[in-house]
Amino acid sequence: MKRSHINSVLAEGDAFIRSFGYVLPPFAYQSPLDLKASDHTMIKERGLGWDITDYGQGKFDELGLFLFTVRNGLEADLKRGAGMLYAEKIMISRERQLSPMHKHFLKAEDIINRGGGSLVIELFASTPTGEIDPDSDVSVPVDGRLVTLQAGGLLKLEPGESVTLLPGVWHAFWGEGGDVLIGEVSTVNDDRNDNEFQMKIGRFATVEEDEAPDYLLVSDYDAYL
Repeated sequence: MKRSHINSVLAEGDAFIRSFGYVLPPFAYQSPLDLKASDHTMIKERGLGWDITDYGQGKFDELGLFLFTVRNGLEADLKRGAGMLYAEKIMISRERQLSPMHKHFLKAEDIINRGGGSLVIELFASTPTGEIDPDSDVSVPVDGRLVTLQAGGLLKLEPGESVTLLPGVWHAFWGEGGDVLIGEVSTVNDDRNDNEFQMKIGRFATVEEDEAPDYLLVSDYDAYL
């Protein structure tokens, strides 16, 4: 993605988030220089901040996602079973913009439609060896009740509704009837190592630097901080 496009998506996404009364933390608005000059150790270590991805495919409007990680623990916390064991994200799935089929090895997550259009989630169970199971039903908790779908079934969440996805549940999602503001509450989030995609794609965007960044992405931290 061109940096100019990323800057534009950031501005549009921030306005969309604010339209629902959700305000991001102050560090979201630090310039790259200000962030570098501040105590950014925890922000970098825990992968907090902006994340705009086209999964390295160069077609963000069709295949992409807007994310901001608000808080996050560490894998070490999970291993010792104490400390900050949770994470929170706010995301935007544009209408008909696919977040492609994937699963997590460790992360359990609640996906919440916070407002906008409908959030459509395609679901599959895993085989005993971890691949997509094309034959078995998949059961997921939806706001306190267990919902069972056929393999590849579509779960539609309206604003206020949510689903719990446990490790190994394959899922893809997109907005329908408008862009969707999505909340994610989960166990510790590790976007570098805890995603397996059905397609041969990357997790982060490849950035073409045609202008200076307004704000750094999580994937920029190693280069800039």
